[in-house]
Amino acid sequence: MKQEKASAGWPYWREELTETIRLSLPIALTQLGQIAMMTTDLALVGRLGDEAVAAAALGQTVLFAAFVLGMGLVSAVAPLASQAFGAREPRMVRRSLRVGLWAALMLGVPLSFLQLWGEPLLLVLGQSPSSASLADRYLTGLAWSLVPAWWFLAMRAFMGAVNRPEPALWITLAAIPANFALAYVLIFGEFGFPRLDLLGAGIATTVVNIGMCAAAIWVCYTQRPFRKFQVLGRFWRFDWPLFRELIVVGTPISGSFALEYGLFACAALMMGWIGTHALAAHQIALQIAAILFMVPFGISMAATVRVGHAVGRGDALATRHAGFMALMLGAAFMATMTLLVVLTRDLLPALFLDGEFASQETLALASKLLLLGASFFIFDGVQTVAAGALRGLNDTRVPLAFAVLGFWIVGFTSAYAFGFTFGLGAVGIWIGLTLGLFVFSSLLVWRFHALTARGYLPEVTGAKLSPHAA
Repeated sequence: MKQEKASAGWPYWREELTETIRLSLPIALTQLGQIAMMTTDLALVGRLGDEAVAAAALGQTVLFAAFVLGMGLVSAVAPLASQAFGAREPRMVRRSLRVGLWAALMLGVPLSFLQLWGEPLLLVLGQSPSSASLADRYLTGLAWSLVPAWWFLAMRAFMGAVNRPEPALWITLAAIPANFALAYVLIFGEFGFPRLDLLGAGIATTVVNIGMCAAAIWVCYTQRPFRKFQVLGRFWRFDWPLFRELIVVGTPISGSFALEYGLFACAALMMGWIGTHALAAHQIALQIAAILFMVPFGISMAATVRVGHAVGRGDALATRHAGFMALMLGAAFMATMTLLVVLTRDLLPALFLDGEFASQETLALASKLLLLGASFFIFDGVQTVAAGALRGLNDTRVPLAFAVLGFWIVGFTSAYAFGFTFGLGAVGIWIGLTLGLFVFSSLLVWRFHALTARGYLPEVTGAKLSPHAA
């Protein structure tokens, strides 16, 4: 009967498209809300000048190097909880969230302390003393945002896994004006607050992340349909069997994220070698790319859930349809938005720099990078959706090997070669990034096709673990 439904033609595909959009839309809007907060911070910091923007880019690079490690682990909550929900195992849904929260706490405390050593690290990596000092000031305020940010991601994954992602969106929408107001008064010292410049931007981000985490805990514990899962029930009981499963699935995700963000971190460092204008232009263009990326990233999370639900039901053909529908949706969106960015590439960079401080060299270079991003953006969207679909199948180790090949063997090598060996500078670095993303996205799509064409389904975790830790 399942196979008949899955092969029913256009009505089934239309239903799959509708369900994917219904699930991915609030998730994507949540992602856009989070990037809106980052963009707001960048726009406010831009009023301090090019050097402050460059320092903020360096600070975010150091923070993200730590952030992606925990992000990968809590991302494993989504496939585990989705498969359990599809298999009608509510206790396993709760346990999947619980081990994600524990993992975030255990990893986040030591990594938060490491953020306080940002300046020596940046000096070792060849950055100027003034930029390293400013970036360190930013990191001092940001350092304690890791754990609450990861907890919010874990609870958002739980909400999505049970087909109710909307509360995470409402929390994020409420956080946007709060973040703007707090960042504004702390950066510029308004309404009697001290002028803290970059330190104020970091403190505002941390305070808002704590508030979002607290709101998500309240929603998950008190509101329907989440409260029936009793997400904080037996929170003190450590669930070793499922924790090991989270590590098996989540560690390669962390590795893939680390390789990806490591490549972009190295790109930022290489831009710093070229100069402040190159680094500022790169950060502005990359922030625009990040805004576009949030929608396919939301579709990616929906793909994980849809594929995971089909896995939990034991429906092999539905897993294939869910993944490819998400891929088509993500590619179509990115193609449309890429055209819009190319047409407005001369206007967008000016939104990030105050006219009094704006450098024409920075603006012109950012515009050129956005033109190069025409293919970059599409490949980036495809790779994240394909990776999300594979996570729904618990397939994370082979994509990690693909990340080594795509991001470093191809991406980093060609970025350095085009940027410095061939003398193309910032433009050459972006050419290398594009080549790396093309290779990685192609391999992921091939991998999903190869697995689902032969009807592969992983074993659902809930079927093999003891109920005593529930």
